Amino acid sequence: MNVASPCNVLMLYPLFTAESFWSFGESCKLMGVKRPTAPLGLITVAAMLPEDWTVRLIDCNTTSLGDDDLAWADVVFTGGMLPQQADTLRLIDQCRAAGKPVVVGGPDPTSSPHVYEKADFRVLGEAESVIDEFIAAWEGGARSGVFTAPKFQADVTTTPVPRFDLLRFEDYLYLGVQYSRGCPFTCEFCDIIELYGRVPRTKTAEQMFVELERLYQMGYRGHLDFVDDNFIGNKKSLRLFLPQLAEWQRAHGYPFELSTEASVNLADDPELLDLMGAANFFGIFVGIESPDPATLVAMRKKQNTRRNIAESIHKIYAAGMLVTAGFIVGFDNEKVSMAEAMIDFIEEAAIPVAMVGLLYALPNTQLTRRLAKEGRLHADHDLASTTGGDQCTGGINFDPVRPLRDILTDYRTVLERLYSPAAYASRVDKLMTLLDRSKQRHELAEGDIRSRVGAMETVHRVVTAIPDGRPLWQTFMNCAKRDTSSARIAVQMIAAYAHLGPFSRKVIDAIDARLAALDDETLIPVAATIDATVARHLA
Repeated sequence: MNVASPCNVLMLYPLFTAESFWSFGESCKLMGVKRPTAPLGLITVAAMLPEDWTVRLIDCNTTSLGDDDLAWADVVFTGGMLPQQADTLRLIDQCRAAGKPVVVGGPDPTSSPHVYEKADFRVLGEAESVIDEFIAAWEGGARSGVFTAPKFQADVTTTPVPRFDLLRFEDYLYLGVQYSRGCPFTCEFCDIIELYGRVPRTKTAEQMFVELERLYQMGYRGHLDFVDDNFIGNKKSLRLFLPQLAEWQRAHGYPFELSTEASVNLADDPELLDLMGAANFFGIFVGIESPDPATLVAMRKKQNTRRNIAESIHKIYAAGMLVTAGFIVGFDNEKVSMAEAMIDFIEEAAIPVAMVGLLYALPNTQLTRRLAKEGRLHADHDLASTTGGDQCTGGINFDPVRPLRDILTDYRTVLERLYSPAAYASRVDKLMTLLDRSKQRHELAEGDIRSRVGAMETVHRVVTAIPDGRPLWQTFMNCAKRDTSSARIAVQMIAAYAHLGPFSRKVIDAIDARLAALDDETLIPVAATIDATVARHLA
């Protein structure tokens, strides 16, 4: 009979293989941090382990893994998302070479378990439902195994407070918490409903306030992101929680400025908008994907077709919350040369930070299953690049209906037009005329990492580093003259451009390389691929 003994657990958060839209490297440098956000999943799992187990966390994006760390560990936990796949596999090899058993889990191992066969243990699905089985097996002497959680059954009201003590707060621009899991919608390209289901499950208000109080007592102040798949997925629970959240914030002096992800139908609910404003939400990520209703219907995102989306975005601005949004190029139903429609929409809606990517068929989605059935899915569709690249540069991992040249040319046009300094500055300027910050707290909490660098200094550093960056300075001056509270938000948008401007240029260069490779195949002159007018003619 094996007697359970304390265990040293080394948790490794893998590198993101490539610089991506979301890495915000230059913007982080401006603020004196290393990464935008911290590994919430691993520190949540850490809190589920036995109390007599000792846990260390190394975020490989901020800290180097040393030989002494591996020597200390009895077992290594790792895993993450698709962009971390290559480094996860490297870490598995490194740990096994050092004789350390490896446990892998997270979204990508759950979606593509076959990719991670080298790991000693695979813990698949939501940890709450299966981690106890792993612990029992480990303490019983097992040194390999696969543990699969039943789908969508994890009781998040039992999820413990994450081990925030494992983090170095100063490494990150913001931290995250989770209130709900799952999304009620059925978007074809999305893996959320496959991983977490269509019935959003929420923590209790009491749970959330224990988490918030823990962060508050630990001295954290500043940007806090609710990492929910769709924050408004369970409106009934949210209507009860938000007034309590607003009161907690008021009683504590508004230590946190909040953001989250929500579907655009948030704009249909003035009560929720007011409640979120009162709780000090300042930013919402919205998946818009396409301005074309036929494309939205085909991708099963019908919730975006029942409204004027630009007007919906403006309603969110009127409630004091800026919108960052996701867009995708490469759907089967796109109209010929859709670039102009997407550009016009983003300009009309005044969305400065528009994450535009190429369609990528994620493992374990309705889209992937359909493409496989149609014989269009590439054989290596679930293998991430080991040499860099994300959905911006490596998308379209299937045979598209539209000519690939047309898709890439449209995509290039969108990026080039949206992320010129003048166009970006113009959207920021327009956003600031629409954003009503009267319901939100204007001042940053004392200790907020964003107050380290002054507004003038931040804007000056961005403008001097960006060719033709003068329009950004003019926008800042315009905003400062109109409304000093909005000017702070404008500074955040300008700081984001320190990353987005150069990154969009790198993506354009990568797309040019893909177009040049097509030229070599078809003997079409390169010039034809980079002239937007010719591209529209070809389409």
